[in-house]
Amino acid sequence: MRKILIIAGILLCCLNMQAQDMKSLFVALPDSLSPLLTEVNRADFGDFLASNMKAQVKNRFGNTSEMLKLTDDYLLLKVSAVSTAEMKLLPLNDSVKVICVVQTYQGPVSDSRVSFYDTSWKSLPAENFLTLPAEDAFYKTPVTETQTDSLKNLRIRADMFLLKAVLSEKDTSLSFVYTTPDYLDKETLKEIKPYLVAEPLKYVWQNGRFARL
Repeated sequence: MRKILIIAGILLCCLNMQAQDMKSLFVALPDSLSPLLTEVNRADFGDFLASNMKAQVKNRFGNTSEMLKLTDDYLLLKVSAVSTAEMKLLPLNDSVKVICVVQTYQGPVSDSRVSFYDTSWKSLPAENFLTLPAEDAFYKTPVTETQTDSLKNLRIRADMFLLKAVLSEKDTSLSFVYTTPDYLDKETLKEIKPYLVAEPLKYVWQNGRFARL
């Protein structure tokens, strides 16, 4: 009996280890977190990609959703014409992992929400894993008093803080793109552009948390 229990325990451990890949986790995603896609839809994506087919399905609204990328630890999904989802499996330690989910909406300017879950899809406090960049981080420090006044006036017109988050397929980094300028009129954009940091802000996964480079 003891041997049977040991073997059963080993098999359960093996099953749990096998479930720690993005395809299995995505199929197991609760319907409450996947309002547009059924379990069958989610399973079909992986099957289509495995067969070198275009991974498109009809979602619950009768529209097309498409899986664009799927690896053991990363997923990129075009949920609808105006929304995408990225997921990345990240290590907390040798045996525990968390899932980072980035949902991006185009309305019409891109804006993202970053969430975290355990591998049973239990929601975890995002602040435990990430401190979002402040809007000031996307602006250069003015050199003169005139520039300071000019930037202050320009930022009054940039009255919404919009941020696009992008997970990396190749590594465990997360980048943030400041998208507020995308909704400004051409003249304001031209004036504010010299004050903007040119590159996205990049964060890397270190010791169970995203830290800015």
